[in-house]
Amino acid sequence: MGRILALSEVPAGSDGVAGIERVPKSTLRAHIAERLRAAILAGDIAPGTPLVETSLSARFDVSRGPLREAMRQLIEEGLLVTVPYTGTHVAALSVEDVREIYSLRTALETFAFEQIWERRDDRFRRELRRRNEVLVATIDAGDDRASISTELELHGLVYEASGHKLLQRAWHGLRGRLQLYWAAHHRAHGRRGPKRDSHDSYIRAALGTDLDAMRREVAEHMRRGAEQTEKFLRALPGSSGSNSSGPNSSGVVKQGSMT
Repeated sequence: MGRILALSEVPAGSDGVAGIERVPKSTLRAHIAERLRAAILAGDIAPGTPLVETSLSARFDVSRGPLREAMRQLIEEGLLVTVPYTGTHVAALSVEDVREIYSLRTALETFAFEQIWERRDDRFRRELRRRNEVLVATIDAGDDRASISTELELHGLVYEASGHKLLQRAWHGLRGRLQLYWAAHHRAHGRRGPKRDSHDSYIRAALGTDLDAMRREVAEHMRRGAEQTEKFLRALPGSSGSNSSGPNSSGVVKQGSMT
């Protein structure tokens, strides 16, 4: 039988069992955040659902500390919302939210292109084409989650290229809510990602020489997205077409139950 190690002989950073390293706290948080994000985007936890830490901790078989950190990450991403004296819930879907999100996206993305227009180079153009090709490949593969992620990456390039930190932060704050809308929309229509050619005119304008044409394309691209998403929301059972965005209001996807 091997000699039992004294505490002082156990390698630093281990969990007390020789040769087994403790999982870094940041890695555990990221893993929990990804599992929770996946459950929300798959519709397993419905929009508007109140989240209780004890229930989630048992469901995912994790401790409440890293779970709380993961939830804070999803709050920053816009997938979760915390209301004082009420608690945390999955962001609800509402017509008012759609209008606000897409009007803000129009302003942000137009501004981003204005910032980089004269600085676009071959590297930017190659990367834009590459990201669009990756998006199309995920659509062809019928991978909905991947197509949502790659569509965000495609639109995210102009923000990355801008080097504008506040602009990038604003974009980051919209990403989670966009994922929630797109996933729900795709599920409702049995789709696996956006239409294959939905970004063709966007790519042409972004590679072109006419900034005003790019401004018009961004506005039109966002208008189409907003109209499609509004139409989807108004067709949902229980929706009266109200603009209210509260989790208990009409016009908003009804709450599910956290089991």
